[in-house]
Amino acid sequence: MKLIERRLTPNNSPTAIAATMLAAVLAAMLIASFLFLDFGANPFAAYYALFHEPFATLRGFGYAIVKATPLILIALGTIVAWRSGFTYLGFEGCFTLGAAASAWLALATAPGQWAASLSPFVFFPAAILLSFFVGAFWSGLTGVLRARFGGNEVLISLMSNYVAILIVKYLVAGPMRAPGSLPETDQLPHATWLAFILPGTRAHAGILLAIAAALLVWMLLRKLPLGFELVVSGMNPAAGRYAGIDVPRRTLFAAAISGGLGALAGLTEILGVQHRLMDGISGGVGFTGVIVALLAELNPIAVIPTALLYGGMTVGADAMQRRAGIPSSITFILQSLIVLLVLASSMLRSYRLNLGALRSKKEATQA
Repeated sequence: MKLIERRLTPNNSPTAIAATMLAAVLAAMLIASFLFLDFGANPFAAYYALFHEPFATLRGFGYAIVKATPLILIALGTIVAWRSGFTYLGFEGCFTLGAAASAWLALATAPGQWAASLSPFVFFPAAILLSFFVGAFWSGLTGVLRARFGGNEVLISLMSNYVAILIVKYLVAGPMRAPGSLPETDQLPHATWLAFILPGTRAHAGILLAIAAALLVWMLLRKLPLGFELVVSGMNPAAGRYAGIDVPRRTLFAAAISGGLGALAGLTEILGVQHRLMDGISGGVGFTGVIVALLAELNPIAVIPTALLYGGMTVGADAMQRRAGIPSSITFILQSLIVLLVLASSMLRSYRLNLGALRSKKEATQA
């Protein structure tokens, strides 16, 4: 009788998922602690600094929310796309174009411009719709190539990122460039900034938009017939077509929704944090959001705490560098280890410890 047996089906209960993820995180922290020794730092003190700043201080928690907001929206876009069988990786481009669209409309509300009379009650819904439409259009192009012509959406979406980034580079260096300044736009009018929701912090109202989007995506995928058709189209397109589902149209719909959510991430960054458009504004957040979605097991609700943890660790890296004298690059190694081990931890749910075999072995030894 084997001590470890393979299950017929993986144990995907919430308790099992939480236990294996916690074990993976602790294992990653244990492995990374050996890297601290070269710098003469106490691993316990380093980890205290890493988690105390973002999760035990109001100012640090506000920064963690700021970091988590775009990650939540991009992770939600990833979930919609990937669960529909559309492996989209163009969120970096959607983020950049969404930021550009919202910045363009915000600059149009400056005194003397064509939208100067636009009130904030009209501006914010209009900016959300505009950014969402731009992102949906951009990702929809990839969706059309995949649904109608069978193109490889992974390669197309990755290449589209570079095109989007170059478009924004052209805008901030040409038509939208502030006179006599660096390649960036003027500062956006103050009335177009997202409101700060925690006094004394930089946490802005974009997190409310992200939470609302998480609830809507959860309802779409779990409660609505359209979401059921999307999931079936992703799991087994042949079965979906046999059931009468228009799989190419569902793929195109998923592409548009995912790109729109990615563009809203850019809106929250430009209206909540940067307040001006500049080159390189994304900084790789489009790919980090995909990692957050994978860590959350493509669960729309789980992306919220996962993004907060990921964003908090980014904030805590600076505190760890200051207090423990450890380079922030160690934190990136730790984050990479967590990602790798958490993704590998799903394998553990396919096995179980046979306690009966353990007792039999112990009794045989005593006899």
